[in-house]
Amino acid sequence: MKILVRGIVQGVGFRPFVYQEAVKNSLTGWVRNTSSGVEIEICGTRKCVEQFLHTLQNNPPPLARLDHIKVTETHPNGATEFLILESADSESQFLPVSPDISICEDCLRELSDPNDRRYRYPFINCTNCGPRFTIIKGIPYDRPNTTMASFDLCPACQEEYTNPLDRRFHAQPIACPECGPYLWLEVKGQRVAEREDALQKARQLLKGGAIVAIKGLGGFHLACDASNEKAVRALRNRKKRSDKPFAVMVFDLSRVEKIAEINEEEKAILLSRQKPIVLLRKKKDARVVQDVSPDVDTIGVMLPYTPLHYLLLEPGEGFPEVLVMTSGNLSEEPIAYEDEEGLTRLQNIADAFLLHNRPIHMRVDDSVVAVSAGGFLPIRRARGYAPDTISLPFHFPPILAAGAELKNTFCLTRERYAFLSHHIGDMENLETLNSFVEGIEHYQNVFKTVPEVLACDLHPDYMATRYAEARSERENLPLIRIQHHHAHLASCLVEHQWDTDDPVIGLIFDGTGLGEDRAIWGGEILVGGYSGYHRRFHLEYIPLPGGDASIRKPARTALAHLWHAGIPWEEHLPPCSALCGDELTLLHSQLKHRINAPWTSSMGRLFDAVSSCIGLRHEASYEAQAAIMLETICDPKETGTYSVILQEDEIKLGTLWQEILNDWLAGTPPSTISAKFHNWVATVALYASETIRSETGINTVACSGGVWQNRVLVQKAKTLLEQHGFRVFFHKIVPPNDGGLSLGQAAIAGWKATKRNG
Repeated sequence: MKILVRGIVQGVGFRPFVYQEAVKNSLTGWVRNTSSGVEIEICGTRKCVEQFLHTLQNNPPPLARLDHIKVTETHPNGATEFLILESADSESQFLPVSPDISICEDCLRELSDPNDRRYRYPFINCTNCGPRFTIIKGIPYDRPNTTMASFDLCPACQEEYTNPLDRRFHAQPIACPECGPYLWLEVKGQRVAEREDALQKARQLLKGGAIVAIKGLGGFHLACDASNEKAVRALRNRKKRSDKPFAVMVFDLSRVEKIAEINEEEKAILLSRQKPIVLLRKKKDARVVQDVSPDVDTIGVMLPYTPLHYLLLEPGEGFPEVLVMTSGNLSEEPIAYEDEEGLTRLQNIADAFLLHNRPIHMRVDDSVVAVSAGGFLPIRRARGYAPDTISLPFHFPPILAAGAELKNTFCLTRERYAFLSHHIGDMENLETLNSFVEGIEHYQNVFKTVPEVLACDLHPDYMATRYAEARSERENLPLIRIQHHHAHLASCLVEHQWDTDDPVIGLIFDGTGLGEDRAIWGGEILVGGYSGYHRRFHLEYIPLPGGDASIRKPARTALAHLWHAGIPWEEHLPPCSALCGDELTLLHSQLKHRINAPWTSSMGRLFDAVSSCIGLRHEASYEAQAAIMLETICDPKETGTYSVILQEDEIKLGTLWQEILNDWLAGTPPSTISAKFHNWVATVALYASETIRSETGINTVACSGGVWQNRVLVQKAKTLLEQHGFRVFFHKIVPPNDGGLSLGQAAIAGWKATKRNG
């Protein structure tokens, strides 16, 4: 038999698995890596061949993912043994690449074994774990195509690397203390310690309240003692991050349970091989200072995922049980990943640098996930998940979708694969744009794909849009501009393998996206699919004074809503007291004369406005801060709601505001008002969906957009819609926020390009 296997089959122990199964079944022939997967040729009795194929298909190695197996019967080749051949490269072929994987149990045991030659070695790995995507320069995934190429193997590592029966056979990052990378510690530009001594001195610094920059798997972290108020406050001040929560890392699950409530699904995700940051309910008595995650009841927690992390967080007398472990960057910049870059950009933040000499080729930040009523909820898709492929329901030409401005990702397609990039970040500075361009070039190189079609957002000022426009002109490629909320809808459909253009109901709720009428959309209920959409309902338009200025000052948005509803700005109202007299006068004039006050139907801004109106948050230092606080205080037992008024194609807001203010003036607790407002949004979703079902017969609902990160809303909407017989799609593979937008852009562009070409 000749067998071609495609999927994640390189760097995951697949060839030694094939070798061992072939020998076990007395087969002869060979196996080799190619640019398109793994090729196998086997010869033996029919019974033994069939047993081999059964094991191949049903029990592959744990990190392998078999997308396609092609088996062809052929003549025996005369082989007398089974061999592993050298890799074969091809300019045009490609294969998926494994994401970076956390340290496995076998390596963890060796790390702690004084009799093992890799005892306490911070770069221990095998074919079942360790760096992948962050060190790959090209494919096939062989050592010369990685950043480990400069490390010559010692005799002991070479023997493991070439032994098909060894766990480290062709483990490309294989290393040991004799021949591999090592640690050192720098303080004030001076190297003060190396190897184990560097590790211990870094631990002493952390114990003493210092901030240490740690070069990790995909870039730098900034670490400090999460129970040390002075250290956490210093980190906030130096990083210029006033309120946005920090992630933390703890040694093991027992220590997670000391600081957070955790259910079985959350435990499984924390312990998974991806080891993402998981948003958990913070315990009131957690020994973590309030400044780690101020004003919210959640905390982002991750477990160690590299051997260095395990050694760094090792329990010891007086050593902190919880470390802040946040991205190594200044606020809104991409994570630093090269030594000189880290030393330069982080020199005014970190007191010391724990460095190593294993180069990182592609920077990748930590992934962030949560568990909601809809199940697994990705919030930032990066390390551990990217660049894992997403199957497309159709065969498209090669497409590059540039994504959005905030939480940017790009998406490259080939055949029926979508390669959604790791999290790039907010495209608000040159550093992030450079990271975006570097990422695109790397993906094109690794996946051997040159786009034939480009896709971008309608917004002309997005950096990603400008990149797509410039490239379209430079390379004479067709450019398809796609409305923001249509892309959100398509993203959710692709996830759920929607393989038809039959329309669905799209509940697309987010903060901002340019509409076809040039207004700022965000509270959209669409009917459509890949080829197009109809905007059936939307939140009533209100003016957004100052545009982005209102995003940063929810009090301005709240007063714009009240002004539009004809409700007087009385002094006792929280948003009025939050602004000075001159600012109120200017704001009123701005609204009255429509000066720099674009129309918006944004659901995100509505959440902000409610938050301000009941006195929770009047200024925001990070996106959705006011809305998150509104979710945080929500009373889970409250079942009341506010009046829903659908008029023609609008969701009217005047009565909603009157009822909210009546509650507030009557002394109703903010937690109750928050709950009734969340119930109102869920009821809007239900009533609008029922109206559309009665008009069209459509029974499937897709929920996308950043507002659907709100777990309270997900729970309420899911319950209501399913109780009334709707089939509901929530995001489980890509984020509902703009981090998943490029996937939807790619799907729409692919559909249009395919139809255009007949």
